[in-house]
Order: sequence, then structure tokens, then C-alpha cells
Amino acid sequence: MPVPVAPAVADPARVPAELPARPVPGTARADAPSVAPGAGAAGTGRGAQPATAAPATARARRAGGDPVKVLMHRHRELCERAVDPLEIAAGLEAEGFTDRTAARYRHRDVFSLAEELYARVPRGGATAPPTAPAPGARTPWALAALVPGGVTALAALALGLTEGTARLATASAGALALAGAVLLAVRRGPLRAPAGHTVPAASLWTLWLMAYAAGGDGLLAEVLTGGPDGTWPLATAPLLGLALSVAPAAWCAHLFSGRARRRLADSRGVADFAAATRPLLLGAVALHLLALTLLLALTGFTPGALALGALLFLARLLTVHGSAEAAASALAAAGAAEALAVASVLTARLPLPGFDALAAPVRAVTDAWGPGAVPTLVCGAAALGLLAHATGALSRASAHTTP
Repeated sequence: MPVPVAPAVADPARVPAELPARPVPGTARADAPSVAPGAGAAGTGRGAQPATAAPATARARRAGGDPVKVLMHRHRELCERAVDPLEIAAGLEAEGFTDRTAARYRHRDVFSLAEELYARVPRGGATAPPTAPAPGARTPWALAALVPGGVTALAALALGLTEGTARLATASAGALALAGAVLLAVRRGPLRAPAGHTVPAASLWTLWLMAYAAGGDGLLAEVLTGGPDGTWPLATAPLLGLALSVAPAAWCAHLFSGRARRRLADSRGVADFAAATRPLLLGAVALHLLALTLLLALTGFTPGALALGALLFLARLLTVHGSAEAAASALAAAGAAEALAVASVLTARLPLPGFDALAAPVRAVTDAWGPGAVPTLVCGAAALGLLAHATGALSRASAHTTP
């Protein structure tokens, strides 16, 4: 009786999946993958993928990758403490991200990239979304902005009713009260700078500029004529106008910050936001200058006071939005220039050859336009420099993060 012989398998690939082909003894396929222990069970059964699919999938994942995941781990702290995607966009933009950089992460702009980061990074339960301020929340800072004008008006009235030693004491008390009132106004509302982001020397230079606005022109006039011989006249009218302008300055800063924040929510790119923010800045500055001009016209208009008001407003606006160093530098430059103008005239009196030429620039300016031209030129140049800097610094998204 003949013994049945199993047919030879010519092609193992044609064997059904439930009947795996047996290799011919003594031979091995060069492309057969090595299967780790325990991996055979996962690869058996009808429809199972071949073992070579796993390395191919890993290579595809490495080739395609997830660039946003890398960025997510790198900026995890920023993403976890952000209250909305705008905070992440501002943080990325502060580190130099542009829309072109976002394209490397497969996004059309920084805002779209920030939205994905905000959605993918979990945040702690302690972080609550920002709530809308109560209708009466602006009342405290609005009242605080009116205090400097009221204090200065009372001090000016007291100065008009006193003479001699009492007048000097009244002036000293009024100066201290004005300094405290201004400090109260800038620590509330839209004029408040973030904690730890101020330059202490800026306050000293601000006080010096205010003091020069009150008595600097009179002192310079006395020095140019060989004095001073005793006390010199104080100009309280420009100082009163500057103190009254704190209130419109706070409202202009509030208007600019609120509008810029809404533009940040509506913009779809860094360039789009910058183009929309620059007109807001120029409009806020123009509105403040208009209000300051009207107040100075009522109290006593001087070009130097107008230039100083513009300088102080721009300096505070930059300080509030994270550019305190630039603001302090401009204030220091203006204050040092005013002090140098008086010091150069005094130094020219020394009986040394060539020292009389030190006062020539100041004498030429004052002979042509009067002592008030010195603060006008100095503060005007500093204000223009700050305005040029602000058009770039305040048009960045990072300058409008939520405090």
C-alpha cells in the first residue's frame, strides 16, 4: 500500500495565515525578523500585522515627529500658569517667536501655536479663569488719580496766603504731600507697575524734574545774572497743571491697555497685532497731550511743563508694560541735563582759563528763548526718544500680559 506523501510547498508566502510555513532545515531567510520572547502571541491570528511593521512605524514616528510636544515640554511652566492662550502667545513672542518660527511647528502664526499648547498642557485646579472686574472696581484708582491735583491746589492756595518762614514751611509740606499723593496714584489702577519691575532711581529723577518745573527756571535766571541772592520765585502754576493731569493720564493709560488687550484677543498674528497697536498708542499720547494742554492753559501754560508731562506719561506707560529700564534712563538723562545746565553756569564763574566757555551753550539758548527753553528742549528730546522706543516695545504681545 503506497504511503501518502505531502506535497512540497514551493512558496511559503502562499501558505494560509493559519498554517504557517515551515522553513526548510538548514536554511534561513535573510530578511526574517527576530521575534523577542513573548511577542509571538501579539503577532498571531488572522489579520495580524507582520513583525516588520513595528520598526517601520517607529521610524515613521521619528521622521514625522511631534514638534509641538518638544515645545510643550520646554515651556511647560509658562503653559501651566497661563490663564488663556494669549498669555502663552505673549510669552513665546517675548522669547523671539514670530509667525515664521511658528511655521516650523506646523502653525500659521504664534497665536495658533499658543492655542494648541494651551489645549494640550493640563493646568492645576487652583488656577481660576480671570473674572470680569466689578463695576465699582475702578472707583478707588479713579479717586486716587485726583488726589495729586487736589493736594497741589491746596498747597498753592496756602503759599499765596503765607510769607517768609511760614511760606518756606508750607512749600516743604506741600512738596511732601504731593510726593505722597503721586505715589498713591501710581500704585493703583492702570498706572500701577508690576511688582519687582520698577527702577527705584526713576522716582528720584521724577521728583527732581517736578522740582525743577516749580523752581528751576527761576534758579537758572538768578544764576545767569550772578545770583542767587536769597530765594528765587517758584512757579506753582505749571506744577498744578501737571498734578491735575495725573487723572487724565490714568484714564488714557486705562484706555490704551484695554484696547490693546482686546486687539490681542482678535489678532491672528504678531505683525497684525503690532500694526493695530501703534495707532492706539499714538492716540493715547495725543489724547493725554490735549488734556494736559487744556489744564495748563487754565493754570499757566509753559512749553517746558507740556514737554515734561509728555515725558512722564510715556515713562510711566513703559514702566507699567515692562520697559522700566528705558523709562528710567530717559528720566535720568533729562534730569542730569537740567542739573548740568545750572552747574555749567556756576562752574564758568571759576577763575580758571577756558571755564567761561562752559556756560556758552546755556547762555545762547536762554538769550534766544529764555530760561524756559532748557527744560523744553531737554524734556522734549527725551519724550521723543521714549515715543520712538514705545512704538516698538508697546506693540509687542508680551507687553500686554495680564498682571
